[in-house]
Amino acid sequence: MTAKRFLDLVGAICGLSILAIPFLVIALAIRLDTKGPVFFRQVRIGKNGKPFRIMKFRTMIVDAERIGGSLTKGRDARITAIGHILRKLKLDEFPQLWNVLLGEMSLVGPRPEVPEFVAEYSAEQMEVLEFKPGITDPSSIEYVDEERYLGSLEDPRQYYIDVLLPRKLKINLAYSREANICKDVCVILMTLLRIVNFAKRRQC
Repeated sequence: MTAKRFLDLVGAICGLSILAIPFLVIALAIRLDTKGPVFFRQVRIGKNGKPFRIMKFRTMIVDAERIGGSLTKGRDARITAIGHILRKLKLDEFPQLWNVLLGEMSLVGPRPEVPEFVAEYSAEQMEVLEFKPGITDPSSIEYVDEERYLGSLEDPRQYYIDVLLPRKLKINLAYSREANICKDVCVILMTLLRIVNFAKRRQC
């Protein structure tokens, strides 16, 4: 077992144990807010191009992807009332600790994309698939307010493909090539700090 996998297992087990009761509260809030499942599972592309189903708390109406595509932007009308809160605090991402436990994801690694965006990767960008995807990465810290920014654009999907996605891949590739346990711990701590600051900013 590598040191990174050991960190992932410890982090996933501790996280799932500590968050068990908050998860139950969130699950109840989702069920009371709108009809539909508590969890949202979506196909993403993982290490070596292998598809897997990422797990999140459901923050949108049922069949949201069919109605408006896979990209979420700004005050998307498909987002539920409780969903806005979960997204603001990034709590919808925490069920991915289960993906980490299963070995499909890591705590830190390039965020996995849906197949339609992976199809846009250049030959060089495909290198990102050599690394196990993660719950957080340096680009997530850099673009913590991505959804609200995309919501202000006339064609957010094309901007994401042409501008934002290449920038994120460049950041994550550079990090992944030099990553180590100490750097991963720093990214985790910086992510938590950025989420807290982001939530406070949104309340102002």
